[in-house]
Amino acid sequence: MNSLLRPALPGPSLCVRRRVSPSPEAGLFGSAVAVGGRRCRRGLAVAASAAPSWMEEAGVEVLEEGRLRNPSVSDSYRPEGLPRPNATVLEAQARVCTGPEQTRPLGEEQAMRVLDTILRSAMGEFKEEPVSSAQLGAFFAGMTIRANSFPEATQWSEGERRAMSIFWPRLVQVLPPEVKFIADPEGTIMGANGLTGPRYVGQGAGEMRLVGALREVLAGGHLGYEEVQCVLKDILPIGSSSSSTVVSEALLAAFLIGQRMNRETDRELKAYCLAFDDELGPPPVADVKSLTHYGEPYDGNTRFFRSTLFVAAVRACYGESCLLHGVEWMPPKGGITEGQMLKFMGANIHLSPTQAKTLLEDEDTGFAYLNLQEACPALYSIIELREHIKKRPPLATSEKVQQFVRARGRESMIAGFYHEGYEDPLLMLMRRRTVHAGLVVKGEEGALSMTTKERSAHASKGLPVNHCSGFRTPNSINSSESDGIPRESFRVIVNAQELGFESTETPRTDRSILKNLELGLAALGGEKGAAYDRIVLNAAMADHLLGCSGAEDINTALDRAREAIDSGKALRRLMSYIKISHKVT
Repeated sequence: MNSLLRPALPGPSLCVRRRVSPSPEAGLFGSAVAVGGRRCRRGLAVAASAAPSWMEEAGVEVLEEGRLRNPSVSDSYRPEGLPRPNATVLEAQARVCTGPEQTRPLGEEQAMRVLDTILRSAMGEFKEEPVSSAQLGAFFAGMTIRANSFPEATQWSEGERRAMSIFWPRLVQVLPPEVKFIADPEGTIMGANGLTGPRYVGQGAGEMRLVGALREVLAGGHLGYEEVQCVLKDILPIGSSSSSTVVSEALLAAFLIGQRMNRETDRELKAYCLAFDDELGPPPVADVKSLTHYGEPYDGNTRFFRSTLFVAAVRACYGESCLLHGVEWMPPKGGITEGQMLKFMGANIHLSPTQAKTLLEDEDTGFAYLNLQEACPALYSIIELREHIKKRPPLATSEKVQQFVRARGRESMIAGFYHEGYEDPLLMLMRRRTVHAGLVVKGEEGALSMTTKERSAHASKGLPVNHCSGFRTPNSINSSESDGIPRESFRVIVNAQELGFESTETPRTDRSILKNLELGLAALGGEKGAAYDRIVLNAAMADHLLGCSGAEDINTALDRAREAIDSGKALRRLMSYIKISHKVT
């Protein structure tokens, strides 16, 4: 840690004090703390023993039912009825629908197999697992952009060229016109067999605008802010009854994956971020002194403990209200989400922004979760399409930086990232939201959770886990005020060992919602260990780095987070949320 933090964080010689026993207020939770250093796998029983009678009705019964019907794995939350993409083509999309340096051209054998699958599907031979319209759009968009604008190493391989020369004369006879347009928009790739593209205009005003934008995207170009916004508002939500918004999913998939392959500009990302701010009207304003918007990756965690729900309960104990948002299930990872955990515990996860505002203001909760289905129906409508394009679209970045509820007091944002190149765009979007403080974290799995594990000397190149950067309202006057809010910037790698934490392996959950809950609830029940340390670390560092009141000294911030847990306050807030979420109107 270094002087970018204010004040400087302690060096290795300044060890943070550790509580080894609960405070006097923790009598209710004594059974949870008494297990000492043993690995606890009875977190749900801890919660039940600590909860008042309403929990037996609203929470425990749901949990026990959950054990019987076993909705404890994140994969089981995939919406019923969604058609699955064709696996052969999806595997190819993972290789060719990515960036200029990351793309891996197909060999001739795989290219032949993929094109044969597309041909046979278009002829109606694959009734059980057809190649969807969205897959066709994404795959051929990837091939076209590679041919038009990618560097030589990631353009078409000789094997791809040979396979296409064999199959395209037959494909052109059976593919729909919009797919032939995507595959050769200007008639320069497929020769005499690519004449559909230059003449194609689409059907209806919305689709015609989309086709015009796609011509630029498929050539490797970029669009303006207003152009992206107009396209998105024309075509979303899909499935709308308005005839002007009925567009081919192949065209929409090509647009989304094409923009990501071309590496979105700041103005394009800003358009995605702000396009649907007014979908439900002005956001409600919560009467709270401080509100943090949490931008976890919507597709969840597949390997490691996800701590944010428990961190929110801790921070709410001392007036740092937290708004979480996401979905139950999202591709491509389809991992554990806050929505899944809350639903499994029996909470109501289908709240309106106004109901979330009420929960933020409630003295017994102080945090809230919003499902995208209620917060932004237009973006929720394309979950199926996102599974079929395989790779993350620009929305995977912009959806982390949303303000579904505002605050009368101070506002902050936190978002997780993994790939280099998205750190500064996320901070740009946060500044555009005119919040007082913003923080981006390279946590485990690209999520928000910082680890207490010591970094290996053989760690991979690039930004390390626990890398943080951001801005906050300063104490000094040496700061920028380009949008009227004075800010100071910082950039730091959080070293948990310098803060007195032991190096511990991050608990693995491997898509198990139940295991994630057991770890988190046991920690909130007072059990010390890896999960407890991660919740404390992430709560205190959020307070400190965002410049929250009372967290100027990192030791004080850490002690405050521990006290919220050891006193039982954080667990009581989480249990209260389950009850109150069903009563709020």
